[in-house]
Amino acid sequence: MIEFLINLDKQIFLAINGFHSPFFDHVMYFLSMKLVWAPLYIALIALMWSSYRRKFLVILPLIILMVTLTDQVSVVLFKDVFLRLRPCHDPSLEGLVRILHDHCGGQYGFISSHASNTFGVAVFSGLVLRHRYGWVLPLLIFWAAAVSYSRIYLGVHFPADVLVGAVVGAFIGWLIYALMKWLFKKWKKYRVSSLS
Repeated sequence: MIEFLINLDKQIFLAINGFHSPFFDHVMYFLSMKLVWAPLYIALIALMWSSYRRKFLVILPLIILMVTLTDQVSVVLFKDVFLRLRPCHDPSLEGLVRILHDHCGGQYGFISSHASNTFGVAVFSGLVLRHRYGWVLPLLIFWAAAVSYSRIYLGVHFPADVLVGAVVGAFIGWLIYALMKWLFKKWKKYRVSSLS
């Protein structure tokens, strides 16, 4: 069964990686770049600050914790444990994988840190902002899915790397949001007790 799933994963990868055009080469390479999304991250932080003001002092360390967890969990608990080669390093796919600008990345790819990080940011930010900006969560999920898809297109991750990375990232994002809600309740109780 495991072998069947691995082979299916490879076939889906080859179909996605093999379906390309010069236009989408540029689009997918752009989506995968980390620094180009800095304005988005700044905008999300600004929206959180304007929505929560003093409570933002609680949110900021949680953002740092969430990003650290999504990034490190994807490496320490997955890449370093499962040691699954990236498609562009997999000998069984030699000559079949199309990569751009000779960029392949590290040796191991399960799970995708891009998927874990972007879905963590999407779920956490979307849940934090949904009471004022209901459109943010679906838009961020779409963004995270597009970034994650680009990793398969570019030949650096299998679909399973991206799917599991998305689930792990989304779960961590939700978990940190739940922690935020719990801390806000403690904050409220503390303020009430200090005023009485």
